[in-house]
Amino acid sequence: MTGYVFLLTYERSYWDTASAEVQEETYAAHDAFHAFVRDKGTLVASAALADDDVATTVRHRDGEVVITDGPFTETTEMIGGYYEVDLPDLDTALAGAAMLPAQYSVEVRPTIQVGP
Repeated sequence: MTGYVFLLTYERSYWDTASAEVQEETYAAHDAFHAFVRDKGTLVASAALADDDVATTVRHRDGEVVITDGPFTETTEMIGGYYEVDLPDLDTALAGAAMLPAQYSVEVRPTIQVGP
C-alpha cells in the first residue's frame, strides 16, 4: 500500500450557491468515495477545513518570522478539505479522486514517510 493525500479545492462561492440537489450530490459523491477506499485500502484521516478567511500564514523572511492573517496565496479557489488514504497504487488513487464532486479540483500527492 502507498499513502496519498488528496487536497480538495473549489471555488469559494461553490457551497454558498449550491442548490439542495447539488449539496446532496456532493455528499453522495463523498459517500461513494468512502466506500471505494474501504474496498480498496484504508482511510487514514480526513477533514473539512474552515474557510481560508480565518487562516493564518507563517513565513520566514530575512531571519524573521512573519505572521499574516489570511491564506498562503490569493486565489479564487481555496483548499476545502483533505483525505489521507492508503491505496495499492497511483492508478487506484486517481480512480478514487475521479469519484469526488466534479466541482472540485483534487491534487493527489504520494506521502513520504520521514523518521521512525
